[in-house]
Amino acid sequence: MLEFQVARWLARRIPPASQVRLDQRRIFILPTRAGAAFGLALVPMLLVAINYQNSLAYALTFLLLSVFLVAILHTFRNLSGLNLKAAGGAPVFLGEQAHFHVTLESGGREHQAIALGWLPLPLQVQDVVADGACGVELHLPTERRGWLRPGRLRVESRYPLGLLVAWSWVDLDQALLVYPRPLEGDLPLIPGHGDEDGDDGRHVLGAGADDYQGLRAYQPGDSRRRLHWKAYSRGQGLFVKDFAALAGRDLWLDLEPLDGDLEKRLGLLCHWVLQFSARGQPFGLRLGRQELAPDTGEAHREACLRALALFGGQQ
Repeated sequence: MLEFQVARWLARRIPPASQVRLDQRRIFILPTRAGAAFGLALVPMLLVAINYQNSLAYALTFLLLSVFLVAILHTFRNLSGLNLKAAGGAPVFLGEQAHFHVTLESGGREHQAIALGWLPLPLQVQDVVADGACGVELHLPTERRGWLRPGRLRVESRYPLGLLVAWSWVDLDQALLVYPRPLEGDLPLIPGHGDEDGDDGRHVLGAGADDYQGLRAYQPGDSRRRLHWKAYSRGQGLFVKDFAALAGRDLWLDLEPLDGDLEKRLGLLCHWVLQFSARGQPFGLRLGRQELAPDTGEAHREACLRALALFGGQQ
């Protein structure tokens, strides 16, 4: 209940936006553990100075108190005026690290040791030069397909003495798409409606069922059994043996006839979307009532992967 109330309060005070400038309204500041210990240590020092009426003890106590008060101002100013912008992120496959890009822009002065990230993961530390900008790449593990929305980003500063921490919770309204994890396996293929070969219209694609065509560059989701290790050992790069499957046909990838749970079936379709796209083989995709007509090219590949990622109402 408390977390929900805090989230609602933050949403009103720091609403989601693709660009946020940190100011007095958006920055919070408190002593760190070291700062709290520093402040508590001043109390017995003051009592000793009062008890013995020692001028040097008074001077040392008030000097340290002044340092603490000045540190409050400098810690706050180090974060104040900093501008954060969402710089997007490319889609990834389930199990890979999601990469979010954030741009930090100086508010006219230098910002040192700015830490940002999503807790409980470690924060990344970055300096921003005066009147300059820098990009930061933040990483998050992926645990489910669909849209990944990381939520509020913690931005903090403990500069210059580490006695205080100034922080803010910023929602840059970022999201990226997580595709299903590609899974290898045999797949029932349904030829296009124009086939007139007289068969039952269903084929199983498996190892050894294709004609060798040559080598091509490795793509995510390619079978490791088809890696060309000799070329790799010679330093020529990572290649796979390319095969042609059912050339001359428009094939349909259909979720319905596949066995297994939903995530396994989507992973299998994802693998073959990558395979056929790399070969330039026209194919269509059926996911329940959703249907993508047979086609080739990068746009068709991305449309199929997006449909697989969002199937079943994944938000």
